[in-house]
Amino acid sequence: MMKPSLPQGFRDFGAETVRKRNFIFNTIRNLFELYGFQPLETPAVENLETLTGKYGEEGDKLIFKILNNGLNDPRKSDKARIAFENILLGKNDKEITERALKYDLTIPFARYVAMHHGQLAFPFKRYQIQPVWRADRPQRGRYREFFQCDADVVGSLSLQNEVELSSLYSQAFAALGIPVDIRINNRKILAALAEFCGGPTKMMDITIAIDKLDNIGMAQVKEELVKKGFHANEISIIEKYLHIKGSNEEKLQQVKALLGSIDLGIKGIGELEYILKYQQQAALPAASVDFTLARGLNYYTGTIFEVKAKGIQMGSIGGGGRYDDLTGLFGVPNIPGVGISFGVDRIYDVMEELKLFPDDVHIGTQALFFNLGEAESRNAFSLMQKLRATGIRCELFHESGRFDKQFKYAEKKNIQFVVIIGSKELNEETCTIRNLLTGEQETIPQSAILQFRF
Repeated sequence: MMKPSLPQGFRDFGAETVRKRNFIFNTIRNLFELYGFQPLETPAVENLETLTGKYGEEGDKLIFKILNNGLNDPRKSDKARIAFENILLGKNDKEITERALKYDLTIPFARYVAMHHGQLAFPFKRYQIQPVWRADRPQRGRYREFFQCDADVVGSLSLQNEVELSSLYSQAFAALGIPVDIRINNRKILAALAEFCGGPTKMMDITIAIDKLDNIGMAQVKEELVKKGFHANEISIIEKYLHIKGSNEEKLQQVKALLGSIDLGIKGIGELEYILKYQQQAALPAASVDFTLARGLNYYTGTIFEVKAKGIQMGSIGGGGRYDDLTGLFGVPNIPGVGISFGVDRIYDVMEELKLFPDDVHIGTQALFFNLGEAESRNAFSLMQKLRATGIRCELFHESGRFDKQFKYAEKKNIQFVVIIGSKELNEETCTIRNLLTGEQETIPQSAILQFRF
């Protein structure tokens, strides 16, 4: 008999985990609503052509493709054999696959806006909390199925949106109790660096290499740049750029000295200065300028964000940025946007490590009514329904049984209170309530149960 198992990188979630995850979801969702965002959901499956070419060469390799139904046996059909050979070579072939699981929430959102832009009120502010899938190598903090929580504003060029999203990040992580460093950069500055080091076509090579800096170190980043055809003087400029340090003001001065002669660089620096000044004047927590931040995705065009938990060895727990023509990928140009994403699974791991979940997050059922006979259980059920009507979460044990069995059930489910109605309580119209945490017990009239503090 086959032993049941899960595919690598996928997980089951029991009640305790689900409650903790819901605590994160609800905290973030409430703030999304507070900031004026409205909910949206898109399907798990998108057309493959919707996703490919949007995440860079590295990202495209991680898209989970779905085989078409009714595939022909490649051993019996030349057309099917050629299609399978194309897939093995890393190419897409509509004979084999036309659909894929969504890689993130941003591209499906752009597709949605492109399809419905005539009916939307701009600026359109939406949030999504849904799972996404990546054919990545599983490791700590990296899974093949995971949730993202995104908030985006489209139809506005105002940098006020970047300030608001930065503020939302600060408030959300403060509410979760996680000390974080919110880092920002600007893709225009990276584009200026590319222009300075070989031209605009070098942009993706530079951002992909820089994006790996934390994982592989400067020496290997330089090796990657050599493989991509960069000259020694260009690599020296990139290294100088990556070694910029100091306060936000000092970093901006250094990057001005390096790239201030290039128009795109000047514009990107100006956008960062605007955001930092706005934050200062509004008494908001200041983001930290980090020129090593690249976010190697094709669609970012302006400010980019990344959030890391302080004092924890973990990748980013949030990120995003501006994409001023994302819907142009779907034939609807000139709809600018900016958005951020929360990495819920990594946030969960951080909160577990730092023991940040509140004690009452585990509480499901608040009171268990013992089942001590037919007449007693009917009486208990009637009282239980009255409590449920007031929002008290309670249940009646499924069968008449021994006390110790019902107590063990309550303990395993972390139920704090048990309500006991035996023959004596039934005759006297009372009930005995025991607090399993403190051991305290009292008998009250059944008519007073709605006033009891469960």
